[in-house]
Amino acid sequence: MDNNLYKMIFKRKSFHLFRNIGNEHITDIELKDIEEQFTKFKPLIEEINVKIKIVKKSTNCRRGQEYCILFYSEKKDNYLQNIGYLGEQLDLYLVSKNIGTLWFGIGKVEQKQLDGLDFVIMIAIAKVDSPDKFRKDMYKSKRKELKEIWNGEDYLDIANIIRFAPSACNTQPWRVDSSASEIKVYRYRKEGKRGIMPKDKVIYYNQIDIGIFLCFLELCLENNNIEYERKLYVEGNYENEINLTATYKIKMQ
Repeated sequence: MDNNLYKMIFKRKSFHLFRNIGNEHITDIELKDIEEQFTKFKPLIEEINVKIKIVKKSTNCRRGQEYCILFYSEKKDNYLQNIGYLGEQLDLYLVSKNIGTLWFGIGKVEQKQLDGLDFVIMIAIAKVDSPDKFRKDMYKSKRKELKEIWNGEDYLDIANIIRFAPSACNTQPWRVDSSASEIKVYRYRKEGKRGIMPKDKVIYYNQIDIGIFLCFLELCLENNNIEYERKLYVEGNYENEINLTATYKIKMQ
């Protein structure tokens, strides 16, 4: 993945409301660039067809955004993780262009399908007139303590960056077991913490969140020149409290 995306991890923030962002607007050239760039991003799973559609308005996303990017996908194993993984690359790319973003999980659309693909989720976007209005110090953001999500003494410097990955209602549904030769990522579902997220949608959005987390993890590994082999798993029972999502075998040098 593009190393510039890694740098944007420290700049990005979720614009829950697009206020006081100036009077600049996303141009038609930028909209075309967004569509073109999305086709160049590395998917988590090559075999899943995905598309985006950029719309001026969304039925119930009224956060002051200029546009919404709608994500559509085939429904195959791990398609939600794949959208999270691809969508987060787009998220970070937009940040590099001073375009503010918000993963909007509860957004509804009129067009439920696009070329045979099903609507999955949207990202609301708006132009921001200054990079100073993005995050200045990522480490001041509210996240779980490292010991809550990371088991093991290896790759803690990377872990302390990955834990700032965005997630629906800040649920942070990930747990990691680490050793020098292996990193195992689990989707952890805890009853109770879901904010405004409907109870029947927790598992759905948490799978997208895991895709976002894997994007952060791989950007960090690659930035540190750590080579790996990834193995993805299909969850057997989505209702389990903890589900193995991916294993990263580290190529020892």
